[in-house]
Amino acid sequence: MMAEWVIRLGVFLGVFALCAAVEWWRPKRTWHYARARRWGINLGITLLNSVLARLTVGAIAVTTALWAQQQGWGLFNLLALPQPVVWVVGLLLLDLAIWLQHLATHHIPVLWRLHRMHHADLELDVTTGLRFHPIEIGLSLLYKALIVLLFGIDPWVVIVFEVILNAFALFSHANIRLPARLDRTLRTLVVTPDMHRAHHSIHPDETNTNFGFFLSIWDRLFNTYTAQPRDGHLQMTLGLAEFRDEQRLGFINMLAIPLAPLKPTVTSEEEVRHG
Repeated sequence: MMAEWVIRLGVFLGVFALCAAVEWWRPKRTWHYARARRWGINLGITLLNSVLARLTVGAIAVTTALWAQQQGWGLFNLLALPQPVVWVVGLLLLDLAIWLQHLATHHIPVLWRLHRMHHADLELDVTTGLRFHPIEIGLSLLYKALIVLLFGIDPWVVIVFEVILNAFALFSHANIRLPARLDRTLRTLVVTPDMHRAHHSIHPDETNTNFGFFLSIWDRLFNTYTAQPRDGHLQMTLGLAEFRDEQRLGFINMLAIPLAPLKPTVTSEEEVRHG
């Protein structure tokens, strides 16, 4: 489906440019690390992931959806549900599946090894939403395709969901200052930058909350919701306790993070700062 790539790229570039512009105009937090270096690393990882995906599984979720539709596979195809139901339930199922996947990456050690690349970023901005280990990206694509196959989710539902998911990954990681009232209103349904920032706190009890990327309802439903970081958005420390040296968080070191030993979590702010 050639139109799929046009839609994805257009929305991606538009949301990325908008978030980057608002970060420059109205940042939430002061920048403490060189943005050019971080952007180079994060966008380099993004480019690598895009190339590897195209060379291997490609748009496997959409391809799987098309095949399932043609073969009559999956729950929705067997039940012949009304199209509006297929769309609404399909979008909800996909978002819940991603929420469960994110939860798993924090609680299953082998998956956490991979996911640490994302959390090791010492700042949080629009490029952090693109910063994932290539192996984690591959596993995520295969997992999503399995969900699509089991439920027989419509190909256009898959495309729309992935566009929304990518857009909210950029938005929720962006270092932008939303008016407090707007943030409270939006987060009743969707994930906002302030809501997701708590997830990138150095404190493990906060890191293991707010797993949503798009809808905020799952964290409220499953009691994994943190309203605000206890250190405050402006003073909180971002990242992981075991990865604090900016000079050792380059492109190659990021790819090697899964090989680094799993260390006991540091919870003391003094220990974090002084190693």
